[in-house]
Amino acid sequence: MPRIELITGDLTAERVDAIVNAANSSLMGGGGVDGAIHRAGGPSILEECRALRATTLLRSGLPTGEAVATTAGRLPARWVIHTVGPVWPGPGPDADARRELLAAAYRNSLRVATGLGAASVAFPAISAGVYGWPADDAALVALGTTAEAADAPPLVRFVLFSERMYDEFRAAADRLGLSVG
Repeated sequence: MPRIELITGDLTAERVDAIVNAANSSLMGGGGVDGAIHRAGGPSILEECRALRATTLLRSGLPTGEAVATTAGRLPARWVIHTVGPVWPGPGPDADARRELLAAAYRNSLRVATGLGAASVAFPAISAGVYGWPADDAALVALGTTAEAADAPPLVRFVLFSERMYDEFRAAADRLGLSVG
């Protein structure tokens, strides 16, 4: 199991090998974390995303739950791992399938980070912003999936955008019996 850390801060300022972008399927930038990464990293990230869209991701872009990597441009990280989290469906029959897609976004991002040779990776709270996922459940999925991952860098840091989100992740770690830094 990787060492898991929780902090409140700015993901774009993290000095880790890879940061994870909560991207949209187009990979063309957007709001929230996605827009912040593209703004801070500069045009080279967008250029690489365009190249991915022109070659391997021709049709509808990056599928929900999948992950791909680009360099990090001007960011202090070496790579950006782009993943698409699901939109919260609300309670109902689709909720379990969407929850599995959220877990897949974490699992696939960890797998890509390991494949790159990253020793450290920093995540936002995927889907817990504009995609509307309830913070308590988003935290349980993120931490549970990371703790169970067979393929993960030695250090996984969750960089949370508010004290409230930090508290949700801390409570989820306690519920899961995880020791986090």
